[in-house]
Amino acid sequence: MATTTQHGVIRALLETHGRTYAVEAGIPLKDTPRPLYRLLVLACLLSARIRADIAVAAAKELTAAGLRDPRRMADATWQQRVDALGRGGYRRYDERTATQLGDGATLATERYGGDLRQLRDRADGDTAEIRRLLQEFPGLGPAGADIFLREAQAVWPGTAPYLDAKALQGARALDLPTSADALLRMADGAEPAVLAAALVRVALDKKAPPAIREATRT
Repeated sequence: MATTTQHGVIRALLETHGRTYAVEAGIPLKDTPRPLYRLLVLACLLSARIRADIAVAAAKELTAAGLRDPRRMADATWQQRVDALGRGGYRRYDERTATQLGDGATLATERYGGDLRQLRDRADGDTAEIRRLLQEFPGLGPAGADIFLREAQAVWPGTAPYLDAKALQGARALDLPTSADALLRMADGAEPAVLAAALVRVALDKKAPPAIREATRT
């Protein structure tokens, strides 16, 4: 595929899929404690074997229930967390996830004072160490840590560009380079978090690659 065509593919990719999951979940992401915690919860929900739209809906329901920070999440009853997850359609893993969210909120409060910037500081800004520390939260394995970092790079520029294996899977599906630097050069100044999210959406949707290629021909 010629480079000019690859540029067209990336433009179509960003036009059709260029929104972060934080935006979709209604999280006004900032480098402040509450939005970062809400992103952590979203990453936990997205990392389960469940559709992304259901995870996003569940995150919105937790927010609507007032569970926007670690203290409120920990103070809520297990049943309140289960009910909020259920209203978002997150039923297959609701009981286990409700427990994990409560335990994770306690960890966030006791270890980091409810402020995930302290986790970043404990890692001295090292992305690999941030990723390792994130995996100490219940229910947040390697995939969940990647989700958090893909989105958090928008406000933690020291971790950018963060294009993990899932994002690069999307790049391969579109016959694009699998180098973060090359992809960003082609993206003409697009935010790395937006590009990463767009590529992940393609990786998760088999219909996306042919639709994007078709868009470049119209």
